[in-house]
Amino acid sequence: MSFRYLTDEMIKQPAVYMLASSKKGTLYIGVTSNLIARTWQHREHQMEGFSKQYGVTRLVWYELTEDMSGAIQREKQLKKWNRAWKIRLIENANPDWKDLWPSIIGDQSHGSPPARG
Repeated sequence: MSFRYLTDEMIKQPAVYMLASSKKGTLYIGVTSNLIARTWQHREHQMEGFSKQYGVTRLVWYELTEDMSGAIQREKQLKKWNRAWKIRLIENANPDWKDLWPSIIGDQSHGSPPARG
């Protein structure tokens, strides 16, 4: 799987995603209808909970789905997987565990907030 910049049409597309605290660190699996906004919320600690508590802010994997029910189903499936399977999924697509935030916003400067509109 190759990761790509999300176009305007894809911004509101359902997705399941994994965040990590570091390479092979703590993992978080989530689902969203807006990957850019949701990732930014995690990065900026805009929400209370697991990702804020454990510093899980690095987007290391995502999968776009056709509808929210598909994203939710995939999220539930992945949450049942053992850790080794999740790591293999990440490393097949992102072997260096690079933060994919710059690639989804189309910016290599890191840390920019999502466009408001």
